[in-house]
Amino acid sequence: MVRWAAFSCVLVPVVLVGYGTSLAGAGGAALGLAAVTGVCRVLLQQSERGAARARAQRGAGTRGRRQRQAPGAHRGGRRPGPDAPVD
Repeated sequence: MVRWAAFSCVLVPVVLVGYGTSLAGAGGAALGLAAVTGVCRVLLQQSERGAARARAQRGAGTRGRRQRQAPGAHRGGRRPGPDAPVD
């Protein structure tokens, strides 16, 4: 993603100059694009860190999916039924 942003920061001023915009205007556009790209990159990194932190906290506090038992499942030894011998 950063490569495409850097590519656009170079390509846009070249196209602007090609269409007759002044070098100062094209340079200003390049600086503006670079600033927006930098801010977006920082925000994306913070978001990824926050998501990783949330996943780590959620994973540490709960049991795994395979360890859960279905509702109504037997959780222990055998239960005597109607045919069980009485002592």
